[in-house]
Formats: sequence, structure tokens, C-alpha cells
Amino acid sequence: MNIQLRFLDKAVNEKNFISFIYEKKDYKNIKPLKLVQKEDKYFLHTQTIVFEFDKIKKLQILKQRF
Repeated sequence: MNIQLRFLDKAVNEKNFISFIYEKKDYKNIKPLKLVQKEDKYFLHTQTIVFEFDKIKKLQILKQRF
């Protein structure tokens, strides 16, 4: 588990908002609900979309909580 994945897991557990770039599209103030591993790949489940972790760039954990 790499460092970004650990920070993301901590953000999910502590219910912090996150921001990141996914496939050249900017996402801000996203609520991460859970992080799931399927066949050696991680998927981030949010309220509306499921993101593949390998495609997430410039992940930022925000101080704001939900």
C-alpha cells in the first residue's frame, strides 16, 4: 500500500473531503465513502461516482469534514 493510498484510507475513516484530478478533470470537495480492493486494484466510492485509484492524480486531503 503506497503513501497516497494510506492517506486516502485515513481520509475515508476520518470523513475528510478530498480533491484530485481524474482523467484530466478536476474534482473538488468530494466525499469519499469507502475504499474497495478488487483483483489488486483499488476503487474509491463516492456519493455519485466510483473512481479507479490508479487514475487519480494530485490527491489532496482537505481539513474540512462532513
